[in-house]
Amino acid sequence: MADPKPAIKKTAPPTMETFLKGLWRENPVFVMLLGMCPVLAVTNSVINALAMGAATTFVLFMSSTIVSIVRKLIPKQVRIASFILVIATFVTVVEYLIQAISLDIHKALGAFISLIVVNCMILGRSEAFASKNTVGRSMLDALGMGIGFTFACFCLGLVREILGSGTIAGIRVFGPSFEPWAIMILPGGAFFVLGGWLLAFNWVRERRKAQQT
Repeated sequence: MADPKPAIKKTAPPTMETFLKGLWRENPVFVMLLGMCPVLAVTNSVINALAMGAATTFVLFMSSTIVSIVRKLIPKQVRIASFILVIATFVTVVEYLIQAISLDIHKALGAFISLIVVNCMILGRSEAFASKNTVGRSMLDALGMGIGFTFACFCLGLVREILGSGTIAGIRVFGPSFEPWAIMILPGGAFFVLGGWLLAFNWVRERRKAQQT
């Protein structure tokens, strides 16, 4: 009797759930608390927050795509070093792009652009997802996680700039009598704002769970 044919492992196709989980259910900041260093340090304004979010999303998307493409060619012994090399390449690209687009934003973000290399969210998605899934799924996962990260940065930057400077993207929203809360544009103020957003985010999640049961 002939041996039965080995079962063919089927890979799950890309779905919108792969993309949407990074926005809400597995939001890298509000749920998994990843990448806290740039979130707390550079979100003192909306512009800086969006710039950091866009830079991180670009690096995450490109590195996850490349890692997924070459995942079967990288020996297990050097996979982490290879992932870091890929990430560092795109961090260099995005740093030069920001410098070419706006020197002010490049100066405001400072060393935190280079520190994207060691962002645990990017390396974590490369190791836990991109190295084990198809290119399509890896791209959707990276895009969802990146947009979720950018959304979280925007939320912090919006509150901190309004309360700390009385502006939104540099546009004044209060009258001359408004007294800015100086602590909000300092790193310490980021902890208060993050705590408030975490409380609100988890409250909404719990209410949704209660409504579904």
